[in-house]
Amino acid sequence: MSIDQLPFSHPGRFWKGNLHTHSDRSDGGYSPEQVCRQYREAGYDFISLTDHFLPSYDFPITDTRSLRTNRFTTIIGAELHTDLTEFGSPWHILAVGLPDDFAPPGESETAAQMANRAMDAGAYVAVAHPSWYGITERDLEAIGMVDAIEVHNGVAVDHNNHPDSWSLTDVALARGLRYNVCATDDFHGTCGRHDFGRGWVQVKCESLEPEALLSALKAGHYYSSNGPKIHDIRRDGTKLLLRCSPASRVFLTGFSAAAVAVDGGNGLEFEFDLDGFNSPFGRVTVRGADGGSAWSNPFWFE
Repeated sequence: MSIDQLPFSHPGRFWKGNLHTHSDRSDGGYSPEQVCRQYREAGYDFISLTDHFLPSYDFPITDTRSLRTNRFTTIIGAELHTDLTEFGSPWHILAVGLPDDFAPPGESETAAQMANRAMDAGAYVAVAHPSWYGITERDLEAIGMVDAIEVHNGVAVDHNNHPDSWSLTDVALARGLRYNVCATDDFHGTCGRHDFGRGWVQVKCESLEPEALLSALKAGHYYSSNGPKIHDIRRDGTKLLLRCSPASRVFLTGFSAAAVAVDGGNGLEFEFDLDGFNSPFGRVTVRGADGGSAWSNPFWFE
């Protein structure tokens, strides 16, 4: 996307949501009702309940429509699994916005075929937790282009301390692959992991309707965070302007080591000088004064 396609100049408001969530319909510790209540009470506007789409759980597409209110909604989804990755792990594919009659995988269906089938059904599809499961460039090539890469996964924090998947994503971006990104909890509520409230998206659209949220996700009209807020990113000539919540440091990064970093000093407004920023794409990171980070989707200078 170009800078103009980032969400900040588009109409509507930001809605906070978690795109990767589990219940006791698969391996989560709480019922769908309990999960939705926890997120609603924590100030989230929406979630997608993405239970594991496996035969051991009878291929659940967990129906959360009865749990919607006028202030909290849900998007139907699932975490899909097919064949194995390069290093022998099962594929984990996040699919948000599936129809409730989405069919189980065929006997020889590949990850690429299932991901394409989910996208053809209208879903927002992301490669789940690459760093946690050792996803490689070869795996990304095998699955083909999807909507996004999950660059922050909250449950991995306490599993193997590999929540961050920006390294693989930046390599893919440098190869010209135009992925969006997302941060999620991957909430299970089991095994002593503190996986609640550790990653979310802020989606900008005009209404809290599942269809509007899904359309905005597919268009990339959102940013990701596990703490700070981004209020605006826009270009003014040779400057990139940023407004955000109090920041300790802010970054514009791109190809290889291309970067402009500015000390935050708890400031709210920043300028990045684009002269000498030798990269066809960029992304903004806000390191919050109170901890955590927020990440824009990557954008291309065209």
